[in-house]
Amino acid sequence: MEQVKYNDRRLFLWLIPLINIINYYLTYNSFTHIWILLATFSIDTLEGYIAWFFVRSIIIWLDGKISFEENTLKRILVQIALTLLAGITTIIILTEIINWLASSNPVPSSFYKKDIPIISIWFFAVNGIYIGMHYYQKWQQSENKLKENRKIIIEGFKVSTPKKEQTFQFDQINGFYIDGDYSIMITSDKKKHFLDFSLDKVEKNLPNALFFRLNRQYIIHRQLIKGFEKVENGKMNVILQDSEHLPTIIQVSRTKAPEFKVWFAPV
Repeated sequence: MEQVKYNDRRLFLWLIPLINIINYYLTYNSFTHIWILLATFSIDTLEGYIAWFFVRSIIIWLDGKISFEENTLKRILVQIALTLLAGITTIIILTEIINWLASSNPVPSSFYKKDIPIISIWFFAVNGIYIGMHYYQKWQQSENKLKENRKIIIEGFKVSTPKKEQTFQFDQINGFYIDGDYSIMITSDKKKHFLDFSLDKVEKNLPNALFFRLNRQYIIHRQLIKGFEKVENGKMNVILQDSEHLPTIIQVSRTKAPEFKVWFAPV
């Protein structure tokens, strides 16, 4: 599954100081010394950057563990819980350390009663930003794939041999598989065509809407797939129509299974 790349650094570079300005407006009525205001604001902004770093790291880690597509509600709830815990804990620990270094007095109770609830709300907002970024980039990726697929479908799949070059329309192709050192294409007329390039290269020249790479050995056209069944450990068996040179059942791994279900679902 294509990984989301968050273009968020510039956004949060100015957003965190802005959040602090709003927090100060909501929390404090006045400051007696401007230098105290600047020093406190700088420290709080630095704490905000550190907390954001941990929050961002958790979100990127979760992208590889729980996908939005597989279980949206679970992903959102786990993400909010972990990022809120990490962010608030970071702010509290840093505030306590800085207060201990700068003063002999304990952190004012108002920090926990007033500041922390306001900061918690901001972490909810940050989660909303990242969730929005995720779905926006997934939409962009989908649009880009559609454009690529339209172009590929028009051009067809080209097979070159020393004697001739052939172009096959995609509805003429049942699938591809590896046999030893060879990549082989199976057409709907049950013929085998030996290719002089790898299955990885084949995959890059196929429309995603029509073909799916079930595992390292097989790429199959949607028209040949009858359905699937779940097996042990989250794996699945994809069931194919009878076709010469291709098996009727191909196993898909646990990590690949959720992606296949999303791809195979009717539009």
